[in-house]
Amino acid sequence: MLKHIKRYAPVAISLFAAAVFLDSLRYKFTDHPNTQEIFGRLDTWAASLGASGLFGHTGLFSQYVIGTAELFAATLLLVGLLPRFVRLNALGALIGLAVMTGAVSFHVFTPLGIDPNNDGGGLFAAALTIWISSIALLIIRRNEIAALLADLARAFIPSPKPAAAPMRAPAHA
Repeated sequence: MLKHIKRYAPVAISLFAAAVFLDSLRYKFTDHPNTQEIFGRLDTWAASLGASGLFGHTGLFSQYVIGTAELFAATLLLVGLLPRFVRLNALGALIGLAVMTGAVSFHVFTPLGIDPNNDGGGLFAAALTIWISSIALLIIRRNEIAALLADLARAFIPSPKPAAAPMRAPAHA
């Protein structure tokens, strides 16, 4: 039983998270009124802190930027289901965790609130579910994350060169 859970849990989590991310894109990329309300409320809050435009249409955390991050996460989660690309699955979970950490935080710690669309908190529940799912997937994929970090370290941190052998005196004839 545990063998089946270990085998199929990453697939189920990845498919579920990717489906939620992909479904949300129709709201973010079409400028849906609910999306305008959410990001407008966040931008008003940011403006009160002196960061006007942060969540606006061209802002650093606009609906298009967040939607693009969700698209990348979904793509990596799905492509990473192929055995050869399992590290991409872990990277998709990491991006998903980052995006959902922001979503959950903004729902809880800003005037956005738990129920900004008057949907009974469904949007917040989805964000929290994907946040927890991403953590679970990262725990499952912890070896792939470690290997990915090791690859990045090798790529960006030069390895020390071996000490040169001492020069020998030439042999005299």
